[in-house]
Amino acid sequence: MCGIAGIIHRDGPGDIGSEMTRMLQSMKHRGPDSSGFALYGPPDDMLVMRIKLADPNEARDYGWADRLERHRGEIEARLAKLGAAIDAVRGDQEYSFRVRFRYSGELKPLADYVEDVPGCEVLSLGHSLEIVKDLSDAESVAERYRLGGFTGTHAIGHVRMATESDVDISGAHPYWAYPFSDIAVVHNGQLTNYHQWRRRLERIGHRFQSECDSEIIAVYLAQKMDGGLTLETAMKQSLDELDGVFTYLVVTGDALGVAKDEMAAKPLVLYESAELVALASEEVAIRAVIGREIDTYDPYERQVLVWHR
Repeated sequence: MCGIAGIIHRDGPGDIGSEMTRMLQSMKHRGPDSSGFALYGPPDDMLVMRIKLADPNEARDYGWADRLERHRGEIEARLAKLGAAIDAVRGDQEYSFRVRFRYSGELKPLADYVEDVPGCEVLSLGHSLEIVKDLSDAESVAERYRLGGFTGTHAIGHVRMATESDVDISGAHPYWAYPFSDIAVVHNGQLTNYHQWRRRLERIGHRFQSECDSEIIAVYLAQKMDGGLTLETAMKQSLDELDGVFTYLVVTGDALGVAKDEMAAKPLVLYESAELVALASEEVAIRAVIGREIDTYDPYERQVLVWHR
């Protein structure tokens, strides 16, 4: 089931936190287990890391909160040891927090070193990308993480019905393309050659945070772009190399893209104007952010579309 949504403003920043919340909440029936946001704020020379220290559904034994606080302190110490200058740290929940810092080194060693802290998972890392995901519906997650008023240029989101894995944050979308900066994916469908591509990517040094095939798409595209391809070309290649039934949305620091497989069985509706582009699994999600009568259309099979801000 699940539902995906995306929006990109062409004429300047918008209230993408509230907009994506409304889009996802309108599709709550497609995925009541978890909700996730990949939001792009104004880029600058600082990095933002979103970190999860535990899952909210874990058993909270005596000392659970103290242990998480120690692990959070260890993460900050490790960042400082690598030369990162921490600007601000904000705890959204006991088990998750956001750290903003200045750093000029390689991202992979930094992310790997941080993830060696017990229970730590880096959800996103970039100059403008912030991934927020948690259990429950979109409005509840947005309220807990104070996403109302999050100003930015583009975003994607996902509501999940857990059918093949546990109900936890690690299984929730979006997925960051670890360790590439500012690239994320949401996906509706299934890759049938998931294990083949996972082994290929692991052989060239990539590691994965989950068993979800959507994470494979994110890293696949990022690896192609790191090799010199444009986003659009990488997405077109994915239609030949990734097997299955799927529709996915991908975001980078300056673009939003969509791709549908050759059967185009997974639904997606698109609205485009001079001011913005909005797309989602159902038209009701687009109407949640546009308060007037609109015309929408469905992308064709094997179609790749990319919009830049």
